[in-house]
Amino acid sequence: MRSSIVLMLLAVAACSSTTEQVGQAASTPLRDLNVVKTEIPPLLLQAQAAPYALPASRDCPALQAEWMRYTEVLGPDLDATPEQRKGWAERGQAEVGKALTRAAEGAVPFRGWLRKLSGAERQERRVAAAVEAGEARRAYLRGWLAAQSCS
Repeated sequence: MRSSIVLMLLAVAACSSTTEQVGQAASTPLRDLNVVKTEIPPLLLQAQAAPYALPASRDCPALQAEWMRYTEVLGPDLDATPEQRKGWAERGQAEVGKALTRAAEGAVPFRGWLRKLSGAERQERRVAAAVEAGEARRAYLRGWLAAQSCS
């Protein structure tokens, strides 16, 4: 019964959502078994090693370029304008993707134990820590931009 519900949700989502979201939901069981891993971008690994290291160059173009690299990896910053954020249609598609992922997660029996035993939970914590370090680095660079009076 559960698997038929998941398949039905995947079929509905295929009509109303992007292929990437459907693929992500479908790969949830593989991520739970740590067969498919979320790769951590090298930029976030650098940030994790030294989030508050002094920037190599403190001129405005170099600071802005480094800040922009983090924004490309992390997505819009907290104070991004509405034009920089996703539109309503994309947010709706993202919600459908989240619902599909939750449905796929519910289809895996003993999911919590599987994630612990396979190492998927540990990998998820690594990814979250890298994202947090990247956000801290971006905020640090933002402070440098303000200190240098960069526009």
